[in-house]
Amino acid sequence: MDTFVIEGGRRLDGTIRINGSKNAALPLMAAALLSDQPLTLRGVPDLADIRNMRRLLAELGVEIGDNDGGMRLHAVDESESHARYDIVRTMRASICALGPMLARRGAARVSMPGGCAIGDRPVDLHLRGLVALGAHIELEGGDIIAKAPGGRLKGDTIFLGGAFGSTVLGTANVMSAATLAEGTTVIESAACEPEIVDLARLLTAMGAQIEGAGSPRITIRGVESLGGADHTVIPDRIEAATYMCAAAITNGSLVLEDCPLDCLLAVTDRLEAAGVHVDPLEPGAPEADPMRRRVRVTAERVLRPIEVTTQPHPGFPTDVQAQLMALLCLADGNSVVTEKIFPERFLHVAELSRMGARLFRVGNTVVVSGVRTLKGAPVMASDLRASAGLVLAGLAAEGTTVVNRVYHLDRGYEKMEERLAAAGATITRVDDRAA
Repeated sequence: MDTFVIEGGRRLDGTIRINGSKNAALPLMAAALLSDQPLTLRGVPDLADIRNMRRLLAELGVEIGDNDGGMRLHAVDESESHARYDIVRTMRASICALGPMLARRGAARVSMPGGCAIGDRPVDLHLRGLVALGAHIELEGGDIIAKAPGGRLKGDTIFLGGAFGSTVLGTANVMSAATLAEGTTVIESAACEPEIVDLARLLTAMGAQIEGAGSPRITIRGVESLGGADHTVIPDRIEAATYMCAAAITNGSLVLEDCPLDCLLAVTDRLEAAGVHVDPLEPGAPEADPMRRRVRVTAERVLRPIEVTTQPHPGFPTDVQAQLMALLCLADGNSVVTEKIFPERFLHVAELSRMGARLFRVGNTVVVSGVRTLKGAPVMASDLRASAGLVLAGLAAEGTTVVNRVYHLDRGYEKMEERLAAAGATITRVDDRAA
């Protein structure tokens, strides 16, 4: 099992290009199940989750190849509609295959998904939405079995709000399914995340009729069939925010290329309040794509304490909470971090404490009392974003930090150790079985 060995105290200085978004790419790949025409996706990152989705789609009759800088997906065999547990258990986004398969093939069997251990993330909202479209749903042997009576779903008005806000994957699933449903579907309390907007752009290019993506109400007018498309995935906003925090925690200076600044306003607002500056290098350029900016990230020598609460987009993303907490461990004063999306998403708190952080948790809130230095220590990664937070802490800590179980990181960050090393970090990947 791989680990990261980090010698802390090295200031980052260099350039990092932000990769395509994992959270956008997975439902985009699943959209290949909606058509018998080829789909080309460009800018798909090389990650463990992406490779697992490729395996899943291949089992569902999708031919996948790489050519001309893109991933080509073509559903050539629609006879298999069972997404097996062996693959689905590796990532939660496998549930994205449910809606497209059900809409196109009239039936789907998908194992209950796995993923990170960050708290309860039920799929009941996905199923509620599909039932509203006329699907018959039952559970058998840990599998979701869905059927469309008569072979086609029917449009309806659906409320997708939940106890902790809207559901991103649920919105993606229902929106995808509704593109081939008979009549008009209205999704109320839809997720507003940029990944949903990107999926809507692809589906529209394939021939879908979608209005309102990016707002809480999305309207989909069903069509008889969808065609192919050529689509470029948006840059990864969570990766960009992670490297912003990496620059700040090392008091470094990083240039980020293809930075999706337009969907990171909540992040840059909180970073600016803490003394971290994210400055566009082509300010006011009329040709600049707001989702692909070139920015420089620097930090003041003394970071200020802040208050932050995670919220659905456009609020502060839960996927950046651990990274920001690592940064605030070195702020001068008491910060307050409140988690409103996944109240149990604090597995990194104990590991940061092993490194000398002063953290006090009460319910879904953690008070972070800043310290002058963190100390290197062996720590255990528990989920994807917590792993990133521990790596950032290791970059700033005195001495050696060993981050165990970095396979979590490989689900969402492509060659993270190589990219950080190129910017001045002393970080290596080690197979502890070879020791």
